[in-house]
Amino acid sequence: MIVDIHAHYFPKAYNDTLLRIGGRSLPESARALTARPPRNDEPSGIPMRLEQMDDAGVQLQVLSPAASPPYAEKEADAVAAARLINDAYAELAQKYPGRFAAVVSLPLPHIDASLREMERGLDQLGMLGVSMCCSCFDRSTAEAAFEPLYAEMNRRRTVLNYHPIQNGICSPFINDYKFTVSVGASLEDTAIVLHLIARRMYERYPHIKYVVPHLGGMISMQLNRLDNQAPRNYPDLPERPSVTARRFYYDTVGHGSHAALLCAWKGFGADRIVAGSDYPVLMAFETYKQTFHYVRECGLPEKDVDLILNHNAQIVLGLPH
Repeated sequence: MIVDIHAHYFPKAYNDTLLRIGGRSLPESARALTARPPRNDEPSGIPMRLEQMDDAGVQLQVLSPAASPPYAEKEADAVAAARLINDAYAELAQKYPGRFAAVVSLPLPHIDASLREMERGLDQLGMLGVSMCCSCFDRSTAEAAFEPLYAEMNRRRTVLNYHPIQNGICSPFINDYKFTVSVGASLEDTAIVLHLIARRMYERYPHIKYVVPHLGGMISMQLNRLDNQAPRNYPDLPERPSVTARRFYYDTVGHGSHAALLCAWKGFGADRIVAGSDYPVLMAFETYKQTFHYVRECGLPEKDVDLILNHNAQIVLGLPH
C-alpha cells in the first residue's frame, strides 16, 4: 500500500483564521499574484476522500497546510493558527486511525514558540515529522536564524517536509509574468536544496530526513553543473554538491511528467524518491489514482517502482512496510 507523504487538508476555521490575521499571513490562495478562491475542506468530505484513497491504493495520507502555513508577524497570531491546524489534523488522525497522519506546522518566524509547538506536535499529538515552507516572509528557512529548529529536529532524528510558499522566489522575472505557481514553485524547491548545500546543513544536521517536494524542482538536471561550478564560490564544501543532493528525499509530484520522474530517478536513485500527491491540487488535471499510476508508466524497473510507491515513504517515516 502507498503512503502519500505529501497531502493537504484545509479546515475552514483555519483559512478563516489566516484571513482574519491578514497582512503577510494571508494564505497563497488569497494573494493577488495567484488569486483563486480558498479551498475549504469539511469533515463531510472525508468519506469521498477515503474512497479516492482506496481506489488509488493509498493507505495513509500525511497532511500539511501547503502554501498556507501558520506564519504571522505577531507571535500570538502565529501560535493560535499553528495550534488550530495541528489540533485539527490530530483530531482527524484520531478519528480515522491508520488513514491520516500529519507533520507539525510551526508558528514561524518565532523560534522559541516553534520549538514549543514542535514538542507539542511530536510528543503530545503523535505527529510524524515537521513541516516548513521553503521560505518565511521572503527569508529562506535554511538561514542561520532558523537553526535552533534544525538542531532540535536533528536531536530528535525527525522528518522535515518542505513546501513552496508560492512567492515566485521573490522574482519579478517570475511573478510579473504570472508564473508564480506553475514554475515558481519548482524554483522554490530548487532553491531550498541549493541553500541547504551552501549552508552545509546536512553536514551539521545529518540525522534529519529532509524531504523536498515536486521531484526537487530542477535539481536533478543540475547535478553535473553544480559539481563543476559551485565549488568556485563554495570551496569548503565537505563533498560534491551532487553527493549532498542525493542525501535528501524527493516526492513524486510531477504533474504526470515521465521526463521529470526519469530525470529524478537517474539523478537521485530510486531509494531517494518517495510517493506523494499534493492532494488535492493535481486533481484539477488528473485523478488521484493517476497521480501515482504515472510512476508505473515511465518504464522504470519494477523493483524500483515498488520501492518508490510501496516502501520509501514508510522507511522515511519509520512506518511498517
